[in-house]
Amino acid sequence: MRLAVIAHDGKKAEMVGFLLQNKERIAQADIVATGTTGSHAEKAGLKVKKLLSGPMGGDAQIATMVAEGNMDLIFFFRDPQGKHPHEPDIQMLMRLCDVHNIPFATNPAGAQLLLDGWPNK
Repeated sequence: MRLAVIAHDGKKAEMVGFLLQNKERIAQADIVATGTTGSHAEKAGLKVKKLLSGPMGGDAQIATMVAEGNMDLIFFFRDPQGKHPHEPDIQMLMRLCDVHNIPFATNPAGAQLLLDGWPNK
């Protein structure tokens, strides 16, 4: 499983908690994360490959992986209450997931359903 994890600032703790709750399920996954989200995950003891932070191009880096066929799942815990200057990058990532039929979850409930339905490999 090739998994990308991204979280807006107000959702980073929720993302780390979700990953820790599912640590056994994602143990064999190749996980990439935007920079700050990845730093939070590393501090919690998780192994991730960190990319740039979202506003600096991390969302676009993940979108490139999607377009190149190098991603299986995207978990992007979004904060619907906040404004985000890199919203065009987020929209591009979501569009590419739709174009390439890549599952995309924006909250823990959706992410859990995707993980539970993912075949064990």
